[in-house]
Amino acid sequence: MAHPLMFDADDPLLARVRAIALAMPGADEKVSHGRPAFFTKKVFAYYGGTTKDEHSTGVSPPRLSVLLEPDERLAMLEEGAIAPAYLGPYGWVAVDLGDATDWVRIGELIDASFRVTAPKRLVAQLDLR
Repeated sequence: MAHPLMFDADDPLLARVRAIALAMPGADEKVSHGRPAFFTKKVFAYYGGTTKDEHSTGVSPPRLSVLLEPDERLAMLEEGAIAPAYLGPYGWVAVDLGDATDWVRIGELIDASFRVTAPKRLVAQLDLR
């Protein structure tokens, strides 16, 4: 059974995340579990991320989920990021998006997650920019 779409294709926050994520070398987008996922060989960012309570009630605040190195993950959790349901136990964190979003920081998080998941040749292409 396919997951229902859990995003608005015209969401301006998604558009900004998409622009940053798809600028990574070899990046593409697919819908996974009803949410936009950005990937090369592996997913490096999801547009979305809920706690178990939010997931069970259908609440879905705008968030970006990324996979970070363990020390950076812990720092993000201390700064208010959440461990999203299902992905959190695997090292993912989710940060809220909104009008006051620091888009430079979002770019840094996407970059960091890309470096954790992408093949070495794509990371090398990113470093050449």
